[in-house]
Amino acid sequence: MSIEIANESGMAVDEKSIVSAARFALDRMEVSPLAELSVVLVTLDVMSDLHVRWMDLPGPTDVMAFPMDELDSARRPDAGDTSPALLGDIVLCPAFAKDQARTAGHSLMDELHLLTVHGVLHLLGYDHAEPAEEREMFGLQKRILADFKTAVSAAKRRDAQRSSDDRLLGAAGLNAADDTVENT
Repeated sequence: MSIEIANESGMAVDEKSIVSAARFALDRMEVSPLAELSVVLVTLDVMSDLHVRWMDLPGPTDVMAFPMDELDSARRPDAGDTSPALLGDIVLCPAFAKDQARTAGHSLMDELHLLTVHGVLHLLGYDHAEPAEEREMFGLQKRILADFKTAVSAAKRRDAQRSSDDRLLGAAGLNAADDTVENT
């Protein structure tokens, strides 16, 4: 799966973590591993311009999703066709998300992960214009984010254990990287 990210926001964020959240959501939604996605982080001014131009709404917003033209049909997993495709672009505004994160009581990265998953779901045909759609999309978003957080925590625990094991093996004079056995 090809995920390109460009940070034009002027804010330092963990871009690899955003890509990981996007990849996790796409994997969870069983999108073809040949799919391509672009994530762009922009300033408040750029997001405001996009919001007015494409949604005819004033001011900036947190996330916008721009599906590619060839994805006119629904890309939801229950829609059938899961062939490779250019999914489209997700545009995030970290400066806008920062205030939302503070209000929600979590970190900016947690908010950017949420917005990334939200954008992925929009690219796959999910929407929240109607109450039933909102329940479906937000429920799915919540489950994906919870599973992503669990997977990230598990990976951190494994990495910490591996690091601890390497230190212990090193202290014992064993090289964890040298797994060859010499016969004498």
